[in-house]
Order: sequence, then structure tokens, then C-alpha cells
Amino acid sequence: MDIIEKAVEFENRKFKFKTTSDRILAAREAKDLILGVNEVYKQKKDAKLMELMKRLTVIKQKIEKRLKGRPLTAA
Repeated sequence: MDIIEKAVEFENRKFKFKTTSDRILAAREAKDLILGVNEVYKQKKDAKLMELMKRLTVIKQKIEKRLKGRPLTAA
């Protein structure tokens, strides 16, 4: 399977993570996909690839925000 096809499949996947380890694995997968698409982008300079990387980055940031949790408030 091509890296771009994997990235599109990842983007369209439903994200329901039962455990923290599921979230960690999804964030790592997103990072790997972004870096893989970036390598293709360096060669082809296609704007569609840049848009795909941006969408994957948003998904990755949402996952990471959920991993970090809410900050403790000062009492």
C-alpha cells in the first residue's frame, strides 16, 4: 500500500481510543505518515500533498491534546 493511500485511510478512520496506549500508537502513526508524505512532497511539490500533511497534523494535535489532559488549576 502506498504511503499516500495509508495517510488517506488514516484520515478517514474513526477515532475511538479505549486506552492511552491506543492514543500513543495513533499519534506515532500520524507522525510517521506525515514524515512519509513529506518525503514524497519534497520530490513532487504537489499542493495536494501539503494539504494532506496539514490535515494529518490537525488530527495528530487533537490526539496529543487528549493525551496531555487538562492542566491542574492553582488553588
